[in-house]
Amino acid sequence: MDVLSDVVALMRTGKPRSARVAWRAPWGQRFPSVPGSAGFQVILQGSCWLVPPSGGDPVALGAGDVVFFPHGHGCGLADSPSTPLAEPPCDPLEDTELFVSDSVGRHGPLTVTLCGGYRLDPRHTHPLLADLPEVIHLPARPGHHPELRAAVELLGNEVGAPRPGADTIVLSLLDMLLLYILRAWFEELPAPARSTGWATALTDPVVSAALRAVHRAPARPWTVQALAAEAGLSRSAFSHRFTALTGRPPLTYLTWWRLTLAADLLHTTDAPLGEVATRIGYTSEFAFANAFKRRHGIAPGRYRRQNATPPALTREPG
Repeated sequence: MDVLSDVVALMRTGKPRSARVAWRAPWGQRFPSVPGSAGFQVILQGSCWLVPPSGGDPVALGAGDVVFFPHGHGCGLADSPSTPLAEPPCDPLEDTELFVSDSVGRHGPLTVTLCGGYRLDPRHTHPLLADLPEVIHLPARPGHHPELRAAVELLGNEVGAPRPGADTIVLSLLDMLLLYILRAWFEELPAPARSTGWATALTDPVVSAALRAVHRAPARPWTVQALAAEAGLSRSAFSHRFTALTGRPPLTYLTWWRLTLAADLLHTTDAPLGEVATRIGYTSEFAFANAFKRRHGIAPGRYRRQNATPPALTREPG
């Protein structure tokens, strides 16, 4: 099991959105904070300035640069640091279209941007997200992250000139882009930042082996000794290393992941509570219910009722 793919698949909810915009100077646009989301901006052509969400000096962006906002914080983009920022008409993630193209202005120098947004389920937020800064800037550099650059180019082409099959292609590319951005960030971290944290945990051969085992078979009756054997270390050395990198002991993470999966199963399936308990490793429905309530503050049956997806409205014929 690929842990990063597993985590992103569980956190993501609904459909992402994307837009390709051709800007003619002078222009400035404010992008609001959207809680429970993540978003990106890519400069496809030309250049502009990023106004960080928490203030600070504007950052020059050039063609090929990628900027990612993992916590949904807003920002500003403009042709010049001195250009006023226009307020957006609405929340971009509320747009019903999967992707749109637009143009602003007529005569000035051209900048083309590609933006996108993802809804994240706060009930399934993984601790690796907390390790990420409010802004990730991945400058375009020859030879760096060719897969990310290829995904950006493909996505820009599809959004700019939709053809048959574009909806499915754009959805796939948006998911690919999110994973490529995270992968690039983890790979670009300087050595001092790699002493702890999830970026290191996912690439550390010992801890990642244990994480893959947990994600591959969460229902298995894991012990610290069994996970240490998967990782190829002694029990004490493994436990210390896992805790240092992830911020929580191995069995604490196992329980957290099991109950996060349980919440997703209660929301997305009609499986009986006993089956949900078994699928995540609890032999007793009573023990599962107690553990679930400690983690989520509510009994599993009530959680399911409160988080049920409303049935689709239907019209009577005629």
